[in-house]
Amino acid sequence: AERTAQDIVAKAQADVDLLTPVIKAWATDLGVEIASTGVQVHGGMGFIEETGAAQHYRDARINPIYEGTNGIQAGDLVRRKLALDGGAAAKAFLSRMEESVEELSSNDGAQDMKETLKEGITALGEATDWIVAAYGEDRNRTLAAAAPYLRLFGTVAGGWVMARSLLEAEKGLASKEGDAAFFEARRITARFYADAILPHAPALARIVMRSGPGALELAEERF
Repeated sequence: AERTAQDIVAKAQADVDLLTPVIKAWATDLGVEIASTGVQVHGGMGFIEETGAAQHYRDARINPIYEGTNGIQAGDLVRRKLALDGGAAAKAFLSRMEESVEELSSNDGAQDMKETLKEGITALGEATDWIVAAYGEDRNRTLAAAAPYLRLFGTVAGGWVMARSLLEAEKGLASKEGDAAFFEARRITARFYADAILPHAPALARIVMRSGPGALELAEERF
């Protein structure tokens, strides 16, 4: 029992270590994008002070800079969270996400999420293998891929969380107990994520595995 408890704590700590840079950087980058959309929705009025949208954007914009800039977080993810353990913690996390794909298979209302999440997990797995293999050969090239890799990781992990939320919503709707409107909103939100956000994952994986040459070829004095 003691060994089991120690294993649980060790696995939880591995998740915390792995996901800390992902949560900090991915969430704050999205915060800036969402606040920018808020300005855009209001048009020209959003750019001045009457709506308050511009203040939200300014408040959000500092977050990718605070507490370790997001570029540093991406580098930390690649150097310390993948390279040092050969991707073991990331692959363990991927395995847990794959288990959720199997759970989605048994639910008729979750098939769209199942397909896009499966594609996302596959893409993240391929990019993770590439980072781990390439790091020892060309460290600079893998670091050039760090920012899109972090975004890929966040996008897929976010899809996994949305999938778990969808499963709970489907259970709630099937039981006809609880707040049906709340469960329906969770279902719709998960469907939107599956349709509009998660499909970015395969493209991000391609960016990761093609990163480096274009960024590193330009001579320093040309910057």
